[in-house]
Amino acid sequence: MTEYSAHASLKPDVTLALDTATPWLTLALAWPGGSVQVSREVGRAHAELLPGAVQALFAEAGLPLRADAVVIGTGPGSYTGVRVGASYALGLGRVWGAPVLGVSTLEALVGGDGVQGVSLDARKGNVYAAQYDVQGGVVRATLLAPTRLPLEEFQAALDGAPHRADSAPDGLALLRAGLDHGARDWALAYL
Repeated sequence: MTEYSAHASLKPDVTLALDTATPWLTLALAWPGGSVQVSREVGRAHAELLPGAVQALFAEAGLPLRADAVVIGTGPGSYTGVRVGASYALGLGRVWGAPVLGVSTLEALVGGDGVQGVSLDARKGNVYAAQYDVQGGVVRATLLAPTRLPLEEFQAALDGAPHRADSAPDGLALLRAGLDHGARDWALAYL
């Protein structure tokens, strides 16, 4: 079991979170006093839509196109999708002088509080899955680290805990996770 603790020194004014690992383009933006998010199904059109969607999110928030931190969903996901998001996030981080914090895309699938399992289809009866203890909308402990396994095996391991499968990622869940325990030395995960 992995326990998480907060980044005491990381309190950015504006944070952008993005995930392109699934067929959904997921974005969130938070600043003192507000937040906005969007998650829309785009198939494989992440590269074409991501820059404009980020600009539109900042415009909706009434903020200049600049963040103090960027959170990236590191997968698991399609090879191209994961790399598109990571490349874009790293580019923004470099231009803005902002840290880029990595969090498993699976953490963006959590909903509510309590012990829960989340999964993405990994084809041929398999899922990429994890089990988390979520408190205050943030993963506080990993009970089963992200792994690929047969769906039936994962469901049995949940022992009756709720299971969220192939749902749209929640950009604000990803953003909260990134600020709470995002890694500065992250790696990408592919399906």
